[in-house]
Amino acid sequence: MKRIVSISIGSSIRDHRVETEILGEKFLIERIGTNGDIRKAIEIVKDLDGKVDVFGMGGIDLFLYGRKNKRYLLRSALPILKAAVKTPIVDGSGLKNTLERRVVKFVKEEYNIPFTDKKVLLVCGMDRFGMAETFETLGSKVTYGDLIFALGLKIPINSLKTLHAIAAILMPIISRMPFKLLYPTGDSQDQNIPKYHKYYQDADIIAGDFIYIKKHIPLEMQDKIIITNTVTLDDVNFLRERGVKMLITSTPELNGRSFGTNVIEAVLLSFIDRKSQVATPEIYEDLITKSGFKHRVEILN
Repeated sequence: MKRIVSISIGSSIRDHRVETEILGEKFLIERIGTNGDIRKAIEIVKDLDGKVDVFGMGGIDLFLYGRKNKRYLLRSALPILKAAVKTPIVDGSGLKNTLERRVVKFVKEEYNIPFTDKKVLLVCGMDRFGMAETFETLGSKVTYGDLIFALGLKIPINSLKTLHAIAAILMPIISRMPFKLLYPTGDSQDQNIPKYHKYYQDADIIAGDFIYIKKHIPLEMQDKIIITNTVTLDDVNFLRERGVKMLITSTPELNGRSFGTNVIEAVLLSFIDRKSQVATPEIYEDLITKSGFKHRVEILN
C-alpha cells in the first residue's frame, strides 16, 4: 500500500485520513495539520522521511507564479522542503497548471456556464496561475484579490498583466515575509470575519484558495458559484448555510473530502519513475485522465 502524507501548517481540525484505490494501487492518504507551527511540521517530515512514498506540503506554497511562469520562492517554506531528504515533497504547484485549467473548462462545457463577461473574484491569482489565465482566455471580467486578501489592502487588480507588474515590484519583499502575515494558519483558518462585501457581491463566481474565500465570506451569498480546492463536509454545510448556489472543486472527492492539490500531486508523483522521468504537466495530464479523477460538483441551493 502506498502512503501519502500531507503535512500542513493549517488547522488540525481539518485533518483527514482515507484508504482508496487509484489506478489499481491501494493508497493510504493522510493530512496532518500543525496549527501554524512550522517547527512541528519540520519535525514530522523528518520523522516520516523515507517511511512514506511522497509528502504533500499543505497550508503553505513553495512558489508563487508571475508572468511567463516566473517563480517567486517563499522563503518560509524552505525549511519544510529541506527536511525531506529521502522522500520527495510537493506543494501542488505542479498541478495548478493542469487541474485548475481543466476545472474552468469543465464547468463551461458540462454545465453550460458562459464565462464571457462573467464577473469573477479570484482571491489570489499568483497562487492559481492556470485558473487565472483560463478565465481571461474565456473572456471573464476578473478581479484579482491578491493585495486585498494577502496584504489587507483594498486595492483590486483588474488584469493579469497588472498583477504581474505589481508582483515584479513587491514579490522580492513579500517572499521574505513570515508566511503567517500573508495567509491564515492554524486556528485562524477556522475563523470567519465577514469583510470586503463589495468584492464578493459584485462577482458571479468566487474562485481560488478556499481558506482565503472562507476567511471573509459574507453572510449572504445567494446565487454565487464557488470554484475552489480543499473542502471538508463542514465547509460544504457552511457554504450551504450562506446561500451559495454551486460548489465546484478542482480536486476529486475522496470519502467526502476534497483534498488539496498538494495531495493529488503527491499521489500522481508516486506513479512516476523519477530515475527515468521528469514530472511534467503533460505526464500529470495523462495520469489524471487515466485515473478517472473527476471534479467535484455540488448544487447547494
